[in-house]
Amino acid sequence: MDPIKTGKFIKELRTQKKLTQKGLAEKLGCSDKAISRWETGKGFPDVTYLLDLSEILEVNVNELLLGNRINKNDCEKINNEIIVNTIFAVSYTHLRAHETEA
Repeated sequence: MDPIKTGKFIKELRTQKKLTQKGLAEKLGCSDKAISRWETGKGFPDVTYLLDLSEILEVNVNELLLGNRINKNDCEKINNEIIVNTIFAVSYTHLRAHETEA
């Protein structure tokens, strides 16, 4: 996940929907400053916002995380890659947490 790429994608989708940062923030229940941070790549949407954000912007969560539309032909391959990468990241984080306990 590239926060800058995702941020540009969020901004592109938001402007296509003719939403202001404040308007999107109101729909999500967050601040317009949060939207600004996401769109500039200085932050990333909290996981609790991803489903609502994807619904409002009419993309799936994977597209939102990747920062671009997914071609239907590549969808299964990309979904599998995301699942594997997520499992790897969670496993690595879990392993590192146990290393620091020792």
